[in-house]
Amino acid sequence: MSADLRDLLEPVTQIARRAGQEIMEVYGACEILATVKDDASPLTAADLRAHRVIEDALRELTPQLPVLSEEAAESGALERRSWQRYWLVDPLDGTKEFLSRNGQFTVNIALIAAHAPVLGVVHVPVRDTSYQGLPGSGAWRVSAAGAAQPIHVSSRSASPLRVVGSRSHRGESLDAFLGRVGAHELVAVGSSLKFCMVAEGAADVYPRLGPTSEWDTAAAHAVVLGAGGEVLALDGTPLRYNARDTLLNPHFVVFGPRDRDWLALLRS
Repeated sequence: MSADLRDLLEPVTQIARRAGQEIMEVYGACEILATVKDDASPLTAADLRAHRVIEDALRELTPQLPVLSEEAAESGALERRSWQRYWLVDPLDGTKEFLSRNGQFTVNIALIAAHAPVLGVVHVPVRDTSYQGLPGSGAWRVSAAGAAQPIHVSSRSASPLRVVGSRSHRGESLDAFLGRVGAHELVAVGSSLKFCMVAEGAADVYPRLGPTSEWDTAAAHAVVLGAGGEVLALDGTPLRYNARDTLLNPHFVVFGPRDRDWLALLRS
């Protein structure tokens, strides 16, 4: 990928870490207060503090690029569709996990160009660990004290199959898929960590048959692509961004190994 994207990767990682530090200050409080947004999802001070840090820093880093964040998504579809490149951000992905204090929440920052993620950083505040992705170039896991370690998806499915699923969303469609794949172990994980587990070879497949928004997936999508995996809608096309009036994603599947026809298993 172009040198300018490589030059952005480390500054964006540091922005995500700073947002993570803001989140952890709230996480350490005795009581975490939440309000409810129009879509019935929770909102905390951590969401808002992380949003402010990220938006301010990205506007300073790349003043020419728009920023679309879950906590400031007022841009209309017509305006968004004119954007050639823009930042797509979820300041705190997994607010329900944050409120339950299980540690499975992330900071997601992606750069979108031509309807696809071209750079992504997923930061895990409780671990102070970041996942970086540059599709076409590679993916890395970076701890606070260590150097970046390259990560890659598994080349073959494990036995039993390692399936990662949503901690907060499970339905009959997922159960039907699990019934078709044979022997498997299902790990329930929150937020974009599911993508990262596939990217680092800790899981084989993540079928998402419930609602998500574009800011939920974009950064981790870049990590999976950089690690050699795929993120496909159920019609077999790559997940696309800023291509429709809605910011909701279609159902999709994330996978590393290509030794099974994942789409056929999901469509059956």
